[in-house]
Amino acid sequence: MVRQFVKTRALQAVAALLALSFLLLPSVARLQTTLSAPQDTIRVFAIDGAIGPATSDYLQAGLKQAQEDGIYMAILPMDTPGGLDNAMRDIIQATLSSDIPVATFVYPQGSRAASAGTYILYASHVAAMAPATNLGSATPVQIGLPSLPSLPDANPAEEEEANEAPAIAEGSTAMERKIINDAVAYIKGLAELHGRNVEWAESAVADAANLPASEALAMNVIDIVAEDINDLLLQMHGMEVLVNGEIMVLDTEGKTLQMDSPDWRIEFLKVITNPNLILLLGMFGAYALIIEFYNPGFGFAGITGAICLFLAAYGLQLLPINYTGLGLIIFGLILIMAEALKPSFGIFGVGGIISFVIGSIILVETDMGVYTVSISLITGIAVASAALLIYTIRTFMKVHNQGAITGNEAFIGMTGESVDGFDNAGMVRVGGELWQAVTDNPLQKGDKVRIEEVNGLELVVTKI
Repeated sequence: MVRQFVKTRALQAVAALLALSFLLLPSVARLQTTLSAPQDTIRVFAIDGAIGPATSDYLQAGLKQAQEDGIYMAILPMDTPGGLDNAMRDIIQATLSSDIPVATFVYPQGSRAASAGTYILYASHVAAMAPATNLGSATPVQIGLPSLPSLPDANPAEEEEANEAPAIAEGSTAMERKIINDAVAYIKGLAELHGRNVEWAESAVADAANLPASEALAMNVIDIVAEDINDLLLQMHGMEVLVNGEIMVLDTEGKTLQMDSPDWRIEFLKVITNPNLILLLGMFGAYALIIEFYNPGFGFAGITGAICLFLAAYGLQLLPINYTGLGLIIFGLILIMAEALKPSFGIFGVGGIISFVIGSIILVETDMGVYTVSISLITGIAVASAALLIYTIRTFMKVHNQGAITGNEAFIGMTGESVDGFDNAGMVRVGGELWQAVTDNPLQKGDKVRIEEVNGLELVVTKI
C-alpha cells in the first residue's frame, strides 16, 4: 500500500515537472537565443516583396528585440517594388530611433529598392547595393481616382510657391503638388541626416529618377556596393555612422550572422491584409448571416459568418482605407441582405450590387497592385450576387403565384372518396382522414369526390 502510494506520488511529480518544462520552454528558447546573440552577432531581417503592415510589424518588433538581446547591428536585405506610406514611415521611425546601427542592402543581384524602398535605404545608417540592382521611382502616385481636384481656394501666392518647387508633371493640381512637396521634404531630410546626395533624392521623388548600383555609389546616394553580405561586412568595418545622435565606428570583423524569419503571426498578417481576401471574407460572412436568418437559431452559419466579418474588419483596419468606399460596400451588403430576406422585385438587390461594386473599386487607397482589389474578383462577386438575386426573385414569384398550402383553403380542389352511400350528408375520406361532408348529388360507397368548399369542419363535395 505504501509502495503504491509512493509510486503514485512519483508519477505525479514527474507529470508536474513535464508540465512545468512545457510551460517554460518558450522562456528557455528565448534565453538560449539571447545567450547565443551577444555583441559579436549581427541579425539579418529580409524585406522581400511589397512593404505593408506585416513587413512593418515584423521589422519594428525585430529591431526592438535585437536591441533587447544585445545584438551588435541589423542588416536588412531588401528587394521591394515599394509599399504603403504608413508602413514605410513606421519602419523609418524604428530605424532612426534604433540604438544599434541598421544597414539596408539591396540584394541579391537583380533586386530593386523602388518607391518606399528608396526612402528606407536613405534612412538607414548604412546604405548598400549589390551589382545589377537599382533604386528610385519614389514619386507618390495619386490614389483611388485618376486625378485629384484643385484646391477650391488656391490663390496666386500659393500657385507661385508651388511653381518654385521641384519639377513636377505639367498640369498637376495644387493637391498633387502639396503631396509631392511633402515627399521631397521628407526624403531630403533623410539624405541630410546621413550626408547623402540631397539633389538626387529630390529628383527621385519629383522626376521618378532611377539609378543602378554603380552610379548610386559614384553619386553618393549609397555608401557601399557589395557582392554579398560577407563582402558587405568587410567593407563596413571601420565606417563611422550616426546612431541615435552619436558617432559610432563599426567593427564588423569576425561577427556572426544570425538569420531571422517571420513567425506565424506575421505570416497571418500578410494573408489577412490582402484586400481580395478581405472582400471575400466580407461577402461570405454576409451570406452566412443571411442563411442563419433563414434558419433561426444560433448555428454554424451564424458563427462562421460572424468570424468572417470580424476577420475582414481586422484586416481593413490595418490598411489605408477609403471610408467612402467602405461605406458603399456596407450599404450594398445591407441592401443585398434586405433583398434576400424581403424581396422587393430587384430594387434593393440591384442597388446593393451597384453600391458594392463602386465601393470595392475605391476601397483601398494605394497604387500597389498587391494591395488593390482585383477587378476580376469584383466582377465575379457581382455576377454571383446578380445570379442569387434572380434566383430569389424567381422563387418569390413562384411562391406568390401558388395557391394556399395551409389552412382550410388548402383543402379546396383536393379529392377523396365516400365512406358510405348517402344522399345529402355523410362521411368522406380525404388524405387518410374522415370528414363530415354534404353534397347535392347522391353518392355510393367508394365514389370519388372533389372538395368545392370548406365550412368550418364540414366539406362541400361533388361527385367526380
